[in-house]
Amino acid sequence: MTATSENAMTQQIDETIESARDSLATATPGRVSLRSLRKVYGDDKKAAPAVQDVDLDIEPGEFITLLGPSGCGKTTTLRMIAGFETPTAGEIHLDDDLINKVAPNKRPMAMVFQSYALFPHLSVFDNVAYGLKLKKLPSARVAEEVETALTSMNLGPYRDRAPHQMSGGQQQRVALARALVMRPKVLLFDEPLSNLDAKLRVQMRGEIRRLQRRLGITTVFVTHDQDEAMTMSDRIVVMNVGVIEQVDTPQEIYRHPASVFVADFIGRANFLDVDVHGVTDSDADVSVLGQRWTVPKHAAVGVDGSVTLMVRPESVRLTATEGRAVGGSVGRVLSSMFYGQSIEYDIETEAGNLVVSVADPHAHETFSPGDFLDVGFEAGRAWLMPVDGDAP
Repeated sequence: MTATSENAMTQQIDETIESARDSLATATPGRVSLRSLRKVYGDDKKAAPAVQDVDLDIEPGEFITLLGPSGCGKTTTLRMIAGFETPTAGEIHLDDDLINKVAPNKRPMAMVFQSYALFPHLSVFDNVAYGLKLKKLPSARVAEEVETALTSMNLGPYRDRAPHQMSGGQQQRVALARALVMRPKVLLFDEPLSNLDAKLRVQMRGEIRRLQRRLGITTVFVTHDQDEAMTMSDRIVVMNVGVIEQVDTPQEIYRHPASVFVADFIGRANFLDVDVHGVTDSDADVSVLGQRWTVPKHAAVGVDGSVTLMVRPESVRLTATEGRAVGGSVGRVLSSMFYGQSIEYDIETEAGNLVVSVADPHAHETFSPGDFLDVGFEAGRAWLMPVDGDAP
């Protein structure tokens, strides 16, 4: 076979897969609304709620991620949307319908589980067909729908295999095909990539996001992995001890976190004590590291009250200096770690230790432990915020 014919065949296969994906698209992606949603486990009225007073609107076709540490309430919230948990209080709406009392199998939703939840004794084809058979569709219709779903996931050659004969990534595709074949209004993911190795996890999150965009299906994704949330989501819902800390785009959450908890949980951050000299609606005049700076600020920051300045590691700037003591803008290198694409320093300053990340170290002067440096940062990328109870 010539290279030209191989390319033509590859293109034909790709077009067939894309056509199958288009045919799976749901005509009416759902709109999910949560109102004062609350969940308390057990009969103890004084027990701390797993989820408390959650209000959230998920728009049709949106990819939204529930993100937070273990025990923050994200999985409980997802399970209430799916119908696997009953809310203690509050309402769940799908489009214009209240669905609190609708059984899980009656909700036009599908879930992809962390464990894949495939039937080990069934073939790939029968796993994907299972839900359609429960709906008692004609055999010919089931076969047509399943073949479309398998083609869309590039699983056609594996239709007769058992799950144990497939890799983790392939099993994940089977689970996704089984969900999509039901043509749900809402697609739910419960930490679906946590069982995959790092490289495959990156590949699968790209595939899921591209598929979701192509189908336009409303998607709720639960994870504790910040990278997954940042790279896949239209919006991120950051949760902590059962409440929502912030709902916003990945960029806004990273650059302008609503609380110290969010700033510390999303990525890495340095928190500096500063003296505030004055504020406007959007900026503040502060002193730190021996200099005056004008920095963006949170709306709740005033002249009075405890504040902290968030500075991300990549926005710190280091230059060699003749200084021989820590003070003012002069800091000392405590340690350095080389990662190939970047080098990370731990810098002692009068304002506290700073983590500094320098990209492409080959193009920059590198420093060694014990070196004294002049330390600054990009003021426009800093963020002055109120101190809350979780402040470092």
